[in-house]
Amino acid sequence: MKQKFFYGIVFLISLQFAQAQSLPEVELNQEWKDKIRSLAPKKPTFPTSSKKKNILVFSLFTGFEHWVIPHTEEMVKILGDKSGAFQVSASTDIREFEAKNLKKYDAIVLNNTCSKPDHRNLFWDKLRAESDADSVSLMKKAQEFEANLLNYVKKGGGLLLLHGAVTTQNNSWDFSRLVGASFDYHPPQQAIQVRLADPEHPLVQAFPAEGFNHVDEPYFYKNAYGELNFHPLLYFNNSEISQQRKNQNLTEGKTYVAWIRAEGKGRVMYSSPSHNAQSFENPDLLRFFLDGMQYVVGDVACDESPIK
Repeated sequence: MKQKFFYGIVFLISLQFAQAQSLPEVELNQEWKDKIRSLAPKKPTFPTSSKKKNILVFSLFTGFEHWVIPHTEEMVKILGDKSGAFQVSASTDIREFEAKNLKKYDAIVLNNTCSKPDHRNLFWDKLRAESDADSVSLMKKAQEFEANLLNYVKKGGGLLLLHGAVTTQNNSWDFSRLVGASFDYHPPQQAIQVRLADPEHPLVQAFPAEGFNHVDEPYFYKNAYGELNFHPLLYFNNSEISQQRKNQNLTEGKTYVAWIRAEGKGRVMYSSPSHNAQSFENPDLLRFFLDGMQYVVGDVACDESPIK
């Protein structure tokens, strides 16, 4: 209890700072890694199989470069190693999305895999950068990689998307429906009160019932998000978000921050937190990510029913 109180005070101070500006970048050094390791859960929340599950954290970006990408990759590695539940590999090679390569993994973590605004297609971006081949053949290959990922999940693979990963294939309705949404826009970073959609749900037990204070970009969504074909975990009240689009200023309702959904035999989880490495200094959020990793590999039996 004392530890949670201490970190609550630290976050309140950060929130006051963030009211006026974004949080500063944090160097990824051994001191930071040791801090995150000390805060990470010692063991998984849910029972695991005797064999470690293999997870790939994929961190390629072609569009916006989030400074938190290397920190997020390291955080996932620390969670897997300290808990003893996962063997985590890291890559930026899109050949990992060949069907034969995806079979090596129990789950894929997409780490801020932002695509360029022109096509909003990460696979196309990378293939085009690597090759002078004709556009038709390159797009066909890009579509093959996307289809491989969708098929991988339907056959039982797990998919965890963190923050900007929602933009990976942002113009694809198939990808949007797999994930549950496409990215629309975000106002500037600000203090957000993140709330629990259902305080009794197994995947939010890391947090206090009232939720938690968090500094981040409040994401708004489009495309498949309107279908609400997912089970919500976290949200913010729209009325509490400042500097929204003038023609889209929402004063009522809520926008979801994290959710889960079943897809065929597989499972998908999206979490908007976090744009900032400082967020990982919240041990509750680390527990939430570890629980999410367990969910996508199939360790957690829970309510996945969509909103509609």
